[in-house]
Amino acid sequence: MNARTYRRWSEPLRWTLLGVAVVVLVVFLLAQRQSVDVSYGRSPSSSSGVDEGTAGEPDRATVPSVAEMTALVAAAPVVRLPGSVAYWDEQRVRAAAGDGTRILVAPPGLDKDERDRLRDVENATIRVIGTEVSGGLYQATADRLPGWRAQFATGDVTDQLVTLITALRKEPAPTDRDELRWREPSDAELTAVTADLKSTGLHVAPGATLTGVPGTASRNAFPDGAWYVALPPQRFGDPLPRYGPALAGLFPGRPIVVLYGLWIEYHGPGATDFAELAGASFYGQYAGLLSRSDYPQRNVLNAYLNRVTDIRYAGLFERPLPYRPVDPLRVALPALPWLFAGCVAAFLLLSARSLRRPDGGPGIRRDGTPARLAGLTALAVEVSLLTDARSNPALTRGIVKLQAARSAWDEELPARHVRTLLDEATAELDDTARQVGIASYRPDNYLRGRLS
Repeated sequence: MNARTYRRWSEPLRWTLLGVAVVVLVVFLLAQRQSVDVSYGRSPSSSSGVDEGTAGEPDRATVPSVAEMTALVAAAPVVRLPGSVAYWDEQRVRAAAGDGTRILVAPPGLDKDERDRLRDVENATIRVIGTEVSGGLYQATADRLPGWRAQFATGDVTDQLVTLITALRKEPAPTDRDELRWREPSDAELTAVTADLKSTGLHVAPGATLTGVPGTASRNAFPDGAWYVALPPQRFGDPLPRYGPALAGLFPGRPIVVLYGLWIEYHGPGATDFAELAGASFYGQYAGLLSRSDYPQRNVLNAYLNRVTDIRYAGLFERPLPYRPVDPLRVALPALPWLFAGCVAAFLLLSARSLRRPDGGPGIRRDGTPARLAGLTALAVEVSLLTDARSNPALTRGIVKLQAARSAWDEELPARHVRTLLDEATAELDDTARQVGIASYRPDNYLRGRLS
């Protein structure tokens, strides 16, 4: 390979390798984020919760004016506004409240201004908005699964009312009671539900608001498919049909999700621990929002399924994960340091070869041409400060010859041609020095002095 061909491919190649090395280094450094990740998979859930506001709530309810509500509360110890959904054991609450306790019950889905209007009813001892119970400076909330189940499945706020009343009276708080009753579904009920589940995987009872299962959230939570039973809020005091265990017994291995109003429970593989964690995690975070809001069942189910997905991806129950596409960056990351080192090594090797090439390459040749070219160029610069109209033509011709020699050198033209141009430039610069009248600026003397 001749010198010109070698330079034609080696110069672009080595600079390309250097650029690739820089890009690889930047990518590698940007990927080194300092973080702590306690899961063994990144959850694909699009949203882990519900947001208060207009996130699927129906038209908000309204309440009367403060004056009207004040008059209603003054006339009766318990005032239930239209749309109210909260219920309680009247005997227990009456025994705890005694005389003088006034309860104002409002529907869920009120905006902030209307909730503030309820709080302005000063003669109301306790306010119940949806199933949110508050009074004075206190708010009573459930903190266990039985309490949340009774609250969101039947609207039962008995324990919250009794707890709040005793707090206002500065009495010891009573022990919560799990008074929710269950019954086995009848054969007719079970037949109707299983027929829908076998056909579509979904049974929606009359009065339920579920319009369909969120597809993406369901696939992420249960990749093998789940069946869903949606029931409306159950009548307070009536036993609830126990569909989950009955269906899990008929279809073992099939995930079963049952909705009683806004209460959601899971039955199926791993339900012993998994269902309790999913329910406690979800309602522990969103019970306050759900108690005062009026979301459709689909919104709440979507949020619950996203929470199930997050729990599965946390790796707590060794359940199989959905397929995850390969991340090219994560796969290539271990190889980036080696690619960087290889590009740098190739760049250094090509640079070293370019410096050590024999005569005819772009490096320093052993015939002294680079030194002579540099010396004559320096001479032309120095003597240009002393020339006049008489000596300028010779200096100009010498500079032109030096530029031609430089171009010929860079283009790797034959060495004889370069030396010929330098000889011509030397003659012109010698003529310039004689005309200027300074012997030390004659090329032979000037170059001898630089080399000495």
